[in-house]
Amino acid sequence: MKTWSTPVCSEKSGLIPCVCGSLTFKPALECEGFNFVRCVKCGLVQMNPQPVKEEIIARYNRTFAEDYLSYELENEAAFLKLQLLALQDARFDKLEKELFSRAENEDSACKQPTVLDIGCATGALLAHLKSRGWRVTGVEISPGAEYAQKERNLDVRNLPLEENNFPSCSFDVVLASHLIEHLNEPRFFLTEACRVLKDNGYIFITTPNISGFQACLYGSRWRSAIFDHLYLFSKRTLSDLLKSAGFKVENCRTWGGLAFGMAPPWIKKPADFLAKRLGTGDVMIIRARKKTNQK
Repeated sequence: MKTWSTPVCSEKSGLIPCVCGSLTFKPALECEGFNFVRCVKCGLVQMNPQPVKEEIIARYNRTFAEDYLSYELENEAAFLKLQLLALQDARFDKLEKELFSRAENEDSACKQPTVLDIGCATGALLAHLKSRGWRVTGVEISPGAEYAQKERNLDVRNLPLEENNFPSCSFDVVLASHLIEHLNEPRFFLTEACRVLKDNGYIFITTPNISGFQACLYGSRWRSAIFDHLYLFSKRTLSDLLKSAGFKVENCRTWGGLAFGMAPPWIKKPADFLAKRLGTGDVMIIRARKKTNQK
């Protein structure tokens, strides 16, 4: 079964250059009502032509936005568990200890490391981090922002990242889970994330892995080949994009050999183990560090 997505519909769209600047593509995935192409130059898989930014943002203000909020609330405990496991794989726990120790030793009024969660949904992860002593801020353009503000008393901004005008070098850590594949301009997003991070700050990005076993097995029927995903990254294409935006990639982990219900437990368990061990899992998390002196 594919990941939840907004219904396929006709929207204003246009052919755009790949993030590498190329305008040469070849067919990649033919889905029902939409298609993905692959950039001949860099290999990035993308929906192109793709809906314009205004159409993408408008999706979150339509009738099904409330359906999406219900979906997030019904599944947030499971999603939070997966996010925490992913962060553990990417050694977030070790970084957390280092940042708290550094904050305690700095001559500063604030002894809390700062984190920005972009695409924070209902704020479950932010609430968890706040309980651990982090100073938290979120960005979310769906109705999840209002929920996080009112029900969890969190500082969540209901504007796209670039419209919040955060000061440069504001955050120790930026998190973006299942977000970058939805964005029209992933390079601009990473450049802005780099700007708001402190020197040597970290970004953790979680996204489907098109170089994984499931994507190769199912092709256009892959559960992440959905209308809401504008880009489908491999470890290489996402790492290249991060490097071009001013980051040094330090760690990449994948997980998910077979989705739940696809096989009996005695097959799924070893498949999941092998996928994680071989780096061919269905989802990946990349930890990257901002290089010093980035403007």
